[in-house]
Amino acid sequence: MMALALEQAGCVLGTQREAAVVIVNTCAVTGEAQAKTRKAIRHAANLPQHPWVVATGCVASLFAPELKALGSNVVVEPNKAQVASRALELLGADVPETGQDAKPAEALPHNHAFATPTGRTRPGIKIQDGCDNHCTFCIVWKARGHSRSVELEQVLREVRAAQQRGAQEIVLTGINLGNYRAHRPDGTELALPGLIDEILTQTDVGRVRLSSIEPPDVTDELLDVMASADSRVARFLHVCLQSGCDRTLHQMGRVYNTSLFAHMADRARQKMPNISLGTDLIVGFPGETDQDFEESLAFCKSMSFSRMHVFRYSRRPGTPAAARTDQIAPTTIAARSAQALELAQEMRAYEAEKLVGKRELVVVQDRGRAVSGGLFDVLVDDSCAQNSLIEVQIARMLSDTTLDGRT
Repeated sequence: MMALALEQAGCVLGTQREAAVVIVNTCAVTGEAQAKTRKAIRHAANLPQHPWVVATGCVASLFAPELKALGSNVVVEPNKAQVASRALELLGADVPETGQDAKPAEALPHNHAFATPTGRTRPGIKIQDGCDNHCTFCIVWKARGHSRSVELEQVLREVRAAQQRGAQEIVLTGINLGNYRAHRPDGTELALPGLIDEILTQTDVGRVRLSSIEPPDVTDELLDVMASADSRVARFLHVCLQSGCDRTLHQMGRVYNTSLFAHMADRARQKMPNISLGTDLIVGFPGETDQDFEESLAFCKSMSFSRMHVFRYSRRPGTPAAARTDQIAPTTIAARSAQALELAQEMRAYEAEKLVGKRELVVVQDRGRAVSGGLFDVLVDDSCAQNSLIEVQIARMLSDTTLDGRT
């Protein structure tokens, strides 16, 4: 939503080579992500027009001096809510003497078929930030602080604003989404299921989707709200697993085991037989043996995920896992990643094939392409309006698991 805030503040979206200010939203979830962050900032700082570069996000919170040292034109603003005002300040300031004179960016056409200036049709509504879990591989909780939530009225305002911009589907996002806690106007406490119910009752948004959620937070109350909402809540849950081996989960400091996860998946499928489940899997965590990995992979296969994001463990300085002496060799991690990705593709194809012959509600993302409730890519007729919510009949699955939909 930063792009929208910048546009509303009077900034004009331009190409990177035209921009007077470049915003880099940094990520510290892994050491690799942080390295990519530094590379992106250095690239932007060395562009010919020598723009101001504003670094925000987690790395900006944790390693501000390191980022500032990347260039005289690099500014650190950890608070994303302040990025727009900082950009305006910089547009009115002098460019560092080492660079050329900055010039205003030329306007790019804003396609109002999309709900955000950057072309997203399904805007994210951030309802929660921070995390109280201290997983041994993660540093994000240090960057984001304790869990905190956005109050109901603010969430509703943002949902309605997204609708006014043409959004048919909104995505509720947060660092630890299931930890959402706020209050209704009468003072009663509101958790995630209640928030969804309030959004469905007080707005007419076409579809609500949840971003990733922790296994213990997939409660019966949440599943009941999703099931009773029918098509207005996407029947998809991205539930973070990280490992299918209990020994590894314990060493990761995760707050559940595979038995709890499997029970959660069973309950979800009992209440919504057509639900799709996605997950994250880390391979090569310190101390992960061949047997641990095989156990993890076998559990994932038993869950039949429609989407499985596979991450190679990346040593994150400042975390307990990074200090361990039993790090896994990169070649072993690469081999395990390849094996896990192969399984991920097999599961996705299996789940996609099950949709052939069924009717699906899809959001048209671009000309001829849409996305289903279960986050499958769907081909639609070119005449279907961008950002529309339509029902299609799935005719077949293509080799890349894209679905062919007929209106």
